[in-house]
Amino acid sequence: MRRLPRRLSLLLLLLSAAQAHAGVQLLVDGIAEPLKSAAIAGVELSQYATRDVSAAQLRRLYERAPGQLQSALQPYGYYDASVTGDLQQVGKDWRVTLHVQPGEPVKVTSVDVQLDKEAAQLAPLRRAKRAIERLKGKPLNHGAYDAARDVLSAQLTANGFLDARLLTHRVEVSRADHSAAIKLAWQAGPRYRYGQVHFDGSQFKDGFLDRYVPFKSGDYFSQNQLLELQQALNGADYFAVVNVQPDVDQAKNGVVDITVQLAPAKRTIYTGGPFIGTDTGFGVRGGMERRWVNRRGHKWKNELVVAQKLKTLSTLYSIPLPGDNQRNYNVGANFRDANTATSQSRTLELVGNETRQWHGWTRTLGVHVLSGTFTVGKRGNEPDNTPGIEHGHSTLVFGEAALTRKQTDNPDFTRRGWLLSVAARSTAGSLLSDASFSELTADAKWIRAFGTRQRNRLILRGSAGITWTDDFAALPPQLRFFAGGDRSVRGYGYQAIGPRNSADRVIGGHHLLVASTEVEHYFTRNWGMAAFIDAGNAFSGTDYRPKIGAGLGLRWRSPVGMIRLDLGTPIHDDRAHGIRLHLVIGPDL
Repeated sequence: MRRLPRRLSLLLLLLSAAQAHAGVQLLVDGIAEPLKSAAIAGVELSQYATRDVSAAQLRRLYERAPGQLQSALQPYGYYDASVTGDLQQVGKDWRVTLHVQPGEPVKVTSVDVQLDKEAAQLAPLRRAKRAIERLKGKPLNHGAYDAARDVLSAQLTANGFLDARLLTHRVEVSRADHSAAIKLAWQAGPRYRYGQVHFDGSQFKDGFLDRYVPFKSGDYFSQNQLLELQQALNGADYFAVVNVQPDVDQAKNGVVDITVQLAPAKRTIYTGGPFIGTDTGFGVRGGMERRWVNRRGHKWKNELVVAQKLKTLSTLYSIPLPGDNQRNYNVGANFRDANTATSQSRTLELVGNETRQWHGWTRTLGVHVLSGTFTVGKRGNEPDNTPGIEHGHSTLVFGEAALTRKQTDNPDFTRRGWLLSVAARSTAGSLLSDASFSELTADAKWIRAFGTRQRNRLILRGSAGITWTDDFAALPPQLRFFAGGDRSVRGYGYQAIGPRNSADRVIGGHHLLVASTEVEHYFTRNWGMAAFIDAGNAFSGTDYRPKIGAGLGLRWRSPVGMIRLDLGTPIHDDRAHGIRLHLVIGPDL
């Protein structure tokens, strides 16, 4: 390494500003990002960009800087780096430039990872072991090595090897031939199994909470299953505090008990307040939920919605059933008075169903009774006797089977996630119904973040449906297909798109096909914008002519949830023009 500028020259330079206090601009050349940022962070001078420094301080810091930068490069495999420096005064401040010749990096030439045979056979541990072995042939990076080593240690604990010990952990560096050898050895010890699960602080009868436990006594210990238990109990909404702890200190003979510390949540909650949505208009919502009615965990939920275009009153009573599939019987009723761009309906629906976890899906099997009056084809506040408006009254009794599944890395703001829902509905011919029908629907949504710091998101969405019926006119709007609106084709009104009757009025269709592509970019953590294009239509027969809407939107991760404000416009549509505002508040999935 070439010596720094002569001490005498440095002293003369510093004495010229002996009474001054100034900041330091630190520059480094010869290496690129991200190595440069890591190296600069290891130099003490970098802390004085906005802090005053005296001449004496600057002299000491400048003399130490080359050595500090060399040390900062070593964790990244550069053990032979040479550093020289320049010092210049710029106004009242100082500019320090460090010139780096990184030299040849040390590469990992051998990796030796030793594991007990039983541990080495488990897939999570094999993957963690391979991640360490893949360091071979790469420049030595102590951070990457430490992270890979810690992952394997964590996987041992997570998979039941609670007594695992790291016996050997060495990185042998040979500067002469720029090589490094990694040597690691673990003593895994016995693999623990579950004992008993103890619930402390529960307000329910003994045995009720066993339905949430995803394992049995005697199964191998798994931290992932403990996390599932924690999430299931939190999702049940019974408790304000859920703390799942393995009793490792009291474990004997390879068996560990689990203690779940609980504190009940508030039993009855009341909700209410104003809301706005372009599909519903301005409104108020109020609700009362009894989180548990009795010691058997029954739930009761009621909600009233009064909005410009929608009024609903609903009640739902849920009865949890024993078992590890989280079954529930649900009975409820819903009165609905809806006014869309093309229809009005006033219906009462009674429902009874069973929900359960089924191979990773939420499965619903139930029976519905739907009865009411409706009009379709109406525009705005036209009189009901306007020619072209179709009127109906029907009672339908039909069964329903539905499957829903979703995965998300963050319910409040999804960066990687998806949702898939499929449903089938059918009457038993004309038994107890004014018409017979069968219907299939599917909805999907996929979200993936990308780009620098994952500030961008790609969102894909699709819906499809098909109906078979002997009397389409008897189906209320809820069982017909329309397109358009906030969650369909933006740029169009809610349910404004679909097949038309002979009076050129939208009456809904037998089929539905809608797709959407959206890209978001976030300027800050909470604020972003979106560009989107939606396409789709409801149709009958094979006459599918998709309507297209496109536009821009604003995104705000507000304290009450994601708020989406979109401006959409129809594309190449002779019937629809202008810009339409769409407002949606709620989670991604």
